[in-house]
Formats: sequence, C-alpha cells, structure tokens
Amino acid sequence: MQLPPLNALRAFEATARLMSLSKAGDELHVTHAAISHQIKHLETWLGRKLLQKSGRGVALTPAGAEYHLAVSGSLAAIAHATGNMRRDHNMRSITVGCIPSIASRWLVPALPSFRESDPDLDVRIVYARAEERFDDESLDVLITMGEDLSGGRESRLLFSRRNQPVASVHYLARRNWPIENVPFAMADLLHDESMDGWREWFRKAEIKPAAPIRGPIFQDFNILATAVIAGHGIALCPVEVFRREIERGDLVVLSDISTAQTQGYYLITSSSAKKPVRRFAEWFMKECQAVGLR
Repeated sequence: MQLPPLNALRAFEATARLMSLSKAGDELHVTHAAISHQIKHLETWLGRKLLQKSGRGVALTPAGAEYHLAVSGSLAAIAHATGNMRRDHNMRSITVGCIPSIASRWLVPALPSFRESDPDLDVRIVYARAEERFDDESLDVLITMGEDLSGGRESRLLFSRRNQPVASVHYLARRNWPIENVPFAMADLLHDESMDGWREWFRKAEIKPAAPIRGPIFQDFNILATAVIAGHGIALCPVEVFRREIERGDLVVLSDISTAQTQGYYLITSSSAKKPVRRFAEWFMKECQAVGLR
C-alpha cells in the first residue's frame, strides 16, 4: 500500500479546503512555513504540482483539484469511523424506554445480571407509554407493544401478545371450579382498559355470557396483574409475558382459546445503534428467551 506522508496529506487537504496557507496552519496548529514545507514535500513525492499562487492566496491546479476530491472524501471517512469508534468506547450510559408491564416483570428483575456482565455501562430506565414511538434523540432503546416499520429502525420480537384466560388457583378453589372445566359465563371477569377483550374472547370461544359482561376495568396493566394474582377473578393476559407467574404456579392458564395472536412486544433500536446498545439488546433478548412455558 503506497501511502503519501500523512502529515503532508493533512496539510494539503486543509489548505485546499480553506484556500489559505495561514488558515490551514491555524487549524493544524503549525506555522505558515510548516504548511508550505509539507505541501512541497507532497508535490515532490507525487511528482505533480498541486497548488499555485493566486493573488494573495493559493489556487488548486487541475491535478490538485482532482487529488483533493479523492483525499477529502477519504479523510472524512476516516474521521467518521474514528468518531464512531471513540463514541462506542466512551459510551457510559444508555437510556431505555420501557412500558411498565415488561419493566416490572422482566427488565428490572434482570438488571443485576446485566450490570455483572457490563459493569461500566449505566442503564437509565424511563417510563414509556404504549403508544410512544422510538425517538433516537431521547432514547437508545424502546421496549413497547408493536414493531416500528419506519426506516432506520430495527425491531426485535420479545414476546407474543397472545391473550388467554388466567386465574389464581385460590380463586378457582374458592369457587370450587376445576381448572379443566371453568364456567366462564359465570366468572368474575377482570378487564384491561375496556371490556372489548373479553367480548372478543367469548365470540371466539362461542360462549354466551349468562348476563351482560361486567367486572372492574383497570387502566394500568400492572394493577390488573395484581388483582388476578390476588384471586379477584379471571383475566385475559399475555401468557408469554406471564411465563414466570405461570411457572411458579401463581397463575394457571384456563383455555387454549386466545386473542391478539398476531400482536407482540418488541425491542426497538436505531439500525445504526452503537455497540453498547446492541450488547444491551442482545442481553435482554436472551433474558426473555430463558424461561419457557411447559
């Protein structure tokens, strides 16, 4: 690889861009004479004249203009790659926006594991609304419901949002109902934001409720989760998100009939995310895949 003297190359690029030996010297923190010497050195090495006098300044020769076009692009690419490398190395914190249902069940409990694997990187967790979209000026990672199909985004599926009826065994025991034969039409129903979810489930199950659908409506999904685990009734919950509760026996799945099968929870980053962000994303993906339903 035949490379010219790099200091001379920098002197030429700055002079050609600024059209001034003095300004190039100021930018590179050397004297006017040093810049002139470096350019002459480069011209000798190339065997071509690159600059010529023009009034009180300088101008590019045809060969100099052609060479500057190639040199400036190459140096800009090196500067860009170097900046990215330094930012990757110096990145000490990332900001993660996360909806509460995933934060409370998966992200926060697992954080000590990430701190052990990447102790020099701090994670700032902020509240994200379900309708919030990824904004790489304020977030490095967004964990939310639904993928982002806009350009420059990368969406990774964490969990299916497949909803199935779940309840506490204590609730079933109190009503003296077997897990395999729950009379849903007579059950105490718990609702997430509206009663539409249960209406859809009854349609799919071809079950007619004994009376108009009723029951408490919870705007916050975590409150609904607390209520169903406490034995207040039966809720439609994303069983993938509730893997741990189901594994522990806090909740039992009461039917194979489900809704919202095509929806999911996603981890979203910029497609040009830095290495620390990608390390976090890969770690959390593995955490979410570590526990499975039996």
